[in-house]
Amino acid sequence: MNPFILKEYNVIGLMSGTSLDGLDIAFCHFAHDNNTKWHFRILKAETISYSPEWKRRLSEVENASSLEFIKTHTELGHFMGRQVAAFIKKHDLFVNFIASHGHTIFHQPALGFTTQIGEGNAIVAETGLPVVCDFRLLDVALGGQGAPLVPAGDEYLFHEYDFCLNLGGIANISYWDNENNRIAFDIVPCNMALNELAALLHLEYDPEGRNARKGFVNKQLFDKLNALEFYRLPNPKSLGKEWYLECLRPVIWETSISIEDKLCTVTEHIAYQISQAIVSNPEEKMIVTGGGAFNCFLIERLQSFLKQTVVVPDKLLVNYKEALIFAFLGVLRFRHEMNCLPKVTGAKEACCGGSIMGIF
Repeated sequence: MNPFILKEYNVIGLMSGTSLDGLDIAFCHFAHDNNTKWHFRILKAETISYSPEWKRRLSEVENASSLEFIKTHTELGHFMGRQVAAFIKKHDLFVNFIASHGHTIFHQPALGFTTQIGEGNAIVAETGLPVVCDFRLLDVALGGQGAPLVPAGDEYLFHEYDFCLNLGGIANISYWDNENNRIAFDIVPCNMALNELAALLHLEYDPEGRNARKGFVNKQLFDKLNALEFYRLPNPKSLGKEWYLECLRPVIWETSISIEDKLCTVTEHIAYQISQAIVSNPEEKMIVTGGGAFNCFLIERLQSFLKQTVVVPDKLLVNYKEALIFAFLGVLRFRHEMNCLPKVTGAKEACCGGSIMGIF
């Protein structure tokens, strides 16, 4: 019998997003009732900001030598492990295991690979706890996009919402279609683009979208962004940093307008593309999480395009929903239950993704 088939789990979920905001650590409790309905609580959570040196390394490692790449992979794992160990000690926690998404460096499922760094064995060594990591690899090996994976958690944990929108480095969404199938895909680069523009104003991000609000939409740039081929591709589809750097970023940077106008136009582009990706119904509800949920201007522009009610939940859930979901995907992995949805990722079959390391 699998010793990890329990009714309750205490799991730490780790998430490092493409926007380089930091390492999200969420201590989550999961329980299911006799009807197999899952309940969750985020009990403790914290974000560890990356130092300027770590931000530099993570933003440059895709072009580093193979030696520097594996060194960064290993050292990031030890860094993550030390942060988790300190978090556990600080809050005096009992933890069953850790579920780590890692930090995405390469994501090219069309070429058959995706890479998240942050060595799982190093996390085990620093914490003494089992670790689930490499959640995306099996799905990609089965011909899928390896993304998005969050919809598998949405299906179990957020079924009361018609749409679940995440505004992270990349905006992605999941929802039920008319045939009761879970649909999900990446829509558009989000904080990845907005934060880079904010950096030109010596800001880590644009607080509440204040600088974007000062600008004006540049129709020429807006039309060029919306004309990019990715937005016309059928689902399933996913985005990585590579597409942003090669396709969207050059269009933004070659346009000679103020930073505020670029922020305003890119915000409009994000809101517009989200609205184009879904059917809007006034009787439905959309929950919005991720750092972009705090961007009041972006939420306003999004609501202007949509008929359904846009719900921004409490701060804890906004900040840590992805870490929560990967903690839950780790629970499903330990239980040998499917945690990837092939209709979402395009894989030839469902799978139970993730490597389990360090069971003592």
